[in-house]
Formats: sequence, structure tokens, C-alpha cells
Amino acid sequence: MNRREFLTSATVLSSAAATGVAAPAIWSSASAQSARQETLLLISEDGPNNLDIQGVGTNRPGYEVSWNCYDRLMSYGSKTMPDGTVSYDRDKLVPELAEEWDLTPDSVTFKLRKDAKFHDGSPVTAHDVKWSFDRAVSVGGFPTVQMKAGSLEKPEQFVVVDDHTFRVDFIRPDRLTMPDIAVIVPSVYNSKLVKSKATEQDKWGMEYTKQNTAGGGAYKVVKWQPGTEVVFERNDDWKCGPMPALKRVVWRMVPSAGNRRALIERGDADISFGLPAKDFVELDKAGKVKVVSNPISNGIQYIGMNVTKPPFDKLEVRQAVAYALPYQKIMDAVLFGLGKPLYGAASNTVTEPVWPQAHGYNTDMAKAKELLAKAGYPNGFETTLSFDLGSAAINEPLCTLVQESLAQIGIKATLNKIPGANWRGELIKKEMPLISNFFSGWLDYPEYFFFWCYHGQNTLFNTMSYKNPEMDKLIDGARAAAATADWPTYDKDVDGFIDLAFADIPRVPLYQPYLSVAMQKQISGYQYWFHRQLDYRTLKKG
Repeated sequence: MNRREFLTSATVLSSAAATGVAAPAIWSSASAQSARQETLLLISEDGPNNLDIQGVGTNRPGYEVSWNCYDRLMSYGSKTMPDGTVSYDRDKLVPELAEEWDLTPDSVTFKLRKDAKFHDGSPVTAHDVKWSFDRAVSVGGFPTVQMKAGSLEKPEQFVVVDDHTFRVDFIRPDRLTMPDIAVIVPSVYNSKLVKSKATEQDKWGMEYTKQNTAGGGAYKVVKWQPGTEVVFERNDDWKCGPMPALKRVVWRMVPSAGNRRALIERGDADISFGLPAKDFVELDKAGKVKVVSNPISNGIQYIGMNVTKPPFDKLEVRQAVAYALPYQKIMDAVLFGLGKPLYGAASNTVTEPVWPQAHGYNTDMAKAKELLAKAGYPNGFETTLSFDLGSAAINEPLCTLVQESLAQIGIKATLNKIPGANWRGELIKKEMPLISNFFSGWLDYPEYFFFWCYHGQNTLFNTMSYKNPEMDKLIDGARAAAATADWPTYDKDVDGFIDLAFADIPRVPLYQPYLSVAMQKQISGYQYWFHRQLDYRTLKKG
């Protein structure tokens, strides 16, 4: 099957997925059967809105593109969990574009592979790495704050020693620096290519990389129809790891959860992401396909309240909402057991420095009404409850339950359903008063989560616009203590910032979700990743 035939058949197959019609005829010939063996058909509710992790407002499906199409200097190893599933290993860094590195208290020096090439055949050099790191700390927004989370802040920190040697100079001790270099943001770009597409108004070439991949990773995008499909082809010249088994990946967006379930049950799709929890439970029980579930590390689903928007600027109102939420109904009717409850603890004072953990709120309508009256809203008020339609399988039933529950204390919440491609952009504006959202910290440390979500620097993921100098002091203190292995101080600061988060309650944790994936039984090589997206490089069929 040549490239034109493949793209044509992929489109036909994708159309079948969209309508729920089986499409086995595509693979009828022997050559087509062989092509199918080397082709993965992935279906999900939502797709990327940007192909560049460093782009403005790139959504989580966009992370999957960058992960598979760009290389990093390092990656993470893998480990087998007690339940037999495979996960990335937070504590094991392994070579990718860099063959080795020399870590000292003041810097880390990377030796690059001399045979690595970008997709256009040009060699990867330390100059490309520096340009890419400079870009990440300079473009602003999420990429720049992500780099800052590991004390990677200034272009002056990044030094080209020679064509194949790159050094990062440290500006402070930080245990998050090395792990942060292995996440998605410091991907390595073909600097000559991107610079050739840049303009005076767009010096970093963001418009080009939004719609085109410019890396040297194991896969490259050969077709993208936003909201419909992405087609990847393997980079057969990839040198940064074992050659992947899959030659191509077709990722199709199928909005209907019912269609996604039907496609995976009939064998017309290989992997299905983002089904309702009930479907995953039933599919697992039926045993026709394989279902893998992993707790999402450092992650919570929450109800967030913008503390700059009345009436959520009042503590009693936020507490009232926390007591009015239908926690157990959500666990039973939305999750079907695929989540860890984060409510109903003995108190809001924690006893160990771990995250996530449960707060002391539980459903108590009388208490909620009492607090609402104390705040000056005895008859309630009107607001909007916003959620991401890209995750409607969870968000829609969850928000409907929350809406019904809030109505019992007089809060009339109109549901505001935002298309997945627009969700990140709406979060950036910080205008939504009440939201249902999910966040997980890529680096599995409490201070990392709170750096993103509660610190007064007010990053994108501080969706509540919450600022408290005492919170900042505790977060900064924990980071400094971890860097010097001062664990008594670290434990005290972590306990302190969790206590304060529960006391001020700008967001109400509901549960720690599981990441579940349904796949055909002949699929192997799947592992859970911190970014919660697929790594095509390890997947195999048959």
C-alpha cells in the first residue's frame, strides 16, 4: 500500500468511525491486511488544537503529538506496578537525544547522539537544543512557567559547548530541574526550519509549528484535519531508541461515546480513550477487549471557584459549595469505582505530606445553607458552571449532578459547555466563576502541584486566581527544603500548604481519577505516562 492509498483508506476508515459503521472491507486484500498489522487506529472524543507543545493554548491531545514527534534530551524509564500494569518510573531518567550526561552541583552537561537527524534529514546539533530551550523560557505562558518549575528560567543558562555538547547551568539547587528536562516542553526543534518560517511579529515561528511538526522524533504528522483526524507515519531514520513496530497511526475524533464503544467492541478500532467509566467497567467485565486502568499521579478532578468573582470571593460561599457537592453520587453514578475519593476525612488538618489526599468536607445541606446565609445569600444566587466538552463523558454527568445539588441550597447554576478546542483559551482568560476541571502535575511531587495551582504567580492552572502570601511562602519553602534534603522542614511546609488549601477552599477536590484505556487484546506495549497520552513508540499489534 503506497502513501496515497494509505491516506485514502485512512479517511474511509475514519468516516466509518464517525458514523459507527464497520469498515473491515478496507483490509480485505493480503497487502491491506499486512498494512493493518502495522497501522494503529486510535479513537477519542477530542483531538489536538495545536501540534506544538510550546504553542499558545495547546490542549492535552496536542501533548500527544509533541511527545511522539519530537525528542527530548532525556526520558523516563518504566516499571511494573503491583497490579501488573506498566508505568513510567518517576525516579529513573534514561537517555533519548542525549547519550549520556555529567551532573554536578552547578550544572549538567549532555553529550548528544551524533547520528540523530530531524525529519528533513538535517543533523541535530547543540545549537538546535539551545534554541529550543531559549524558546521555551521566552515564549511566555505555560511553556515558560513549566520550565521555571524546574528553575530553568534564562537563556543564559543554556550553553553550546560544541556541536554535540550542551550544558545547563543551574541558578539554584532544585530537585525538580533534572525531571523537568525530561517532560514534553523542552522538546528539540529544527531551529533552521522554524526560523525560516518566522516573521517579525512571530519570531519563534509559532504559527508554523501550530500546524506542522518540526522535530526529529519517532513519528511525523503527514495529515491533520482539526476535529477530525491526525495521521502519523514512522520516521524510519529515528536513532533515539528502538525502532517502533507501528509504521503509521490514524487518530480519529469520534464525539459519540456510544460510537467509540461500538467501534472498540466490534474490533474496528484498536484503542479507545475517554469512554464513560461505566463503559470501561462493563467492557472489562465482558472480557472481549483489554481494559487498563491506572490512578492518575498527582491529579485531581475538582470544582473550582474564581476568588476574584463575587460571590466566590467570600469564604463562606466557597465553604457552602464544598458542603453542597454530591460526592458519593458522583463516585457511584459517574465513576463506577474508577477513582479514589478525596473527601470525608476526619478534618481539614492533614497528618502526612502527601498529595492528593482527602479533605474534611462531606455532603451536608444544612451546613451549606447556614454558610450561604452567613455570607449574605440566604436565597442563593445565579451563576454558570463551565466544563470542557472535550471530556464530556465525565464532565457532563458530573456537572448535571452538581447543578442539581447546588439548586437545593438556592444556587442556580447554568451549564456552560465549552468545546474542547476552546477550553484552554477560556481558562487563560480566568473569567469563568465556577468550573469543573481536572489537573495533574507532570512531576509527581506535592510542591510541584501547588506551584502550578495555588502559587501567587497565578499561572494558567491557578484557575481560581487564588493569591495568598502565606501559601507562596510555604510552597517556596518546601521547594527550597527539598533541594537541600531538609525533610523535617519540607514535611512541615507541605502539611502547611495543604491545610491552607483546605481552609481557604478555592477549589474543592472531588476524587483522584483513574486513566482507563480500552484496547484489542493483540495490542501490547501500553504503559501509563505522566502526560496521560499514548506513546506510540512502544505499542505493538499481534
